[in-house]
Amino acid sequence: MVCALEPFIFLRAKGGPRHTSLATAFPGILLKERVALTFEPPIEKCKGSIREVIIGADKKVGGETTFPFHLWEGDMPNPPMIAMEVYDEPQPEWPEAVCKVYDDVMSDPVAWAKKCQDDFSADAICLQLRSTDPNGSDASPESAAETVKKVIEGVNIPVVVYGCGTPDKDAETLKKVAELLPDENVPLGPVEESNHRLIGAAAMGYKKPVVGFTSMDVNLAKQLNVLLTQLGVPEDKIIIDPTTGALGYGLEYCYSIMERDRLAALMQNDGKMQMPILNNMAPETWKAKESRVSEEEEPTYGNVETRGILWEAITATTLLLAGTDILVMRHPDAVKLVRTAIEGLQSQSKEKVAS
Repeated sequence: MVCALEPFIFLRAKGGPRHTSLATAFPGILLKERVALTFEPPIEKCKGSIREVIIGADKKVGGETTFPFHLWEGDMPNPPMIAMEVYDEPQPEWPEAVCKVYDDVMSDPVAWAKKCQDDFSADAICLQLRSTDPNGSDASPESAAETVKKVIEGVNIPVVVYGCGTPDKDAETLKKVAELLPDENVPLGPVEESNHRLIGAAAMGYKKPVVGFTSMDVNLAKQLNVLLTQLGVPEDKIIIDPTTGALGYGLEYCYSIMERDRLAALMQNDGKMQMPILNNMAPETWKAKESRVSEEEEPTYGNVETRGILWEAITATTLLLAGTDILVMRHPDAVKLVRTAIEGLQSQSKEKVAS
């Protein structure tokens, strides 16, 4: 890039200081030549890269050699993936804006997954085994594993399996899933420090990826990765779930934690942090007050359905810029908005590279 710079001077005039060029300040002086300078925008190359993890038959996540969408400094070979939620039991407590989308399939996880795949073009399915919650339906690990098998057989996109969030029950359930589906490359999560040995051993035995879950702390995330690798889980079989806060409910802190994750992985070349990131964000965004409260209760908030969709989309777009690789989303209209954002960020970055 070449630019011509005209010398300027700084004048203190009545009313305050101002800049002006020499030609303006001294009109009688003829500037015979301009100074031509070259400018090259700085390129900051990263020392490390994010490992690629294969989920499903051949879908890859991760692989970045630069910060999110900085394609003029490195590569993002695999665009962020949108995994749409499917639950193994109906969710009647959801807001009407979401319930009306899935009313016809909410009692059938296989039909629900097919709808996400065929109608909403989901990149993947995140099957949430809520029925296994000991404080809820307390379904058996065997029945949950059968549900997982049916869903995987019913779609041709990758499936991520998530337990109920109770460590002991998840260890039993995810072990059964691994045993029942020995040939399926299904990521299992959430894996926590308290159950990492049981789930990690099952994952190793059946060669499955795991999703390590920690509570918004870089050091805890690294510690869990260390424990999993010491157990024998390959580094290219680990995905990080750093815990996700929704817009207005911890998103800023979540963003800063993800930034630190990526700085450690890319700039410090920390091998124990070079794993793809999954954000299980849909449950957080749709339980926020702003996504649920009616227009009668809060008339200044605007249309409740539009508000909920935008709450999810804004949360997701923020996480894209923080470095996520897998977004777990719920409403198809929010998915459309985020997919447009991904395409726009990629195309603008490519244009910057070309220029």
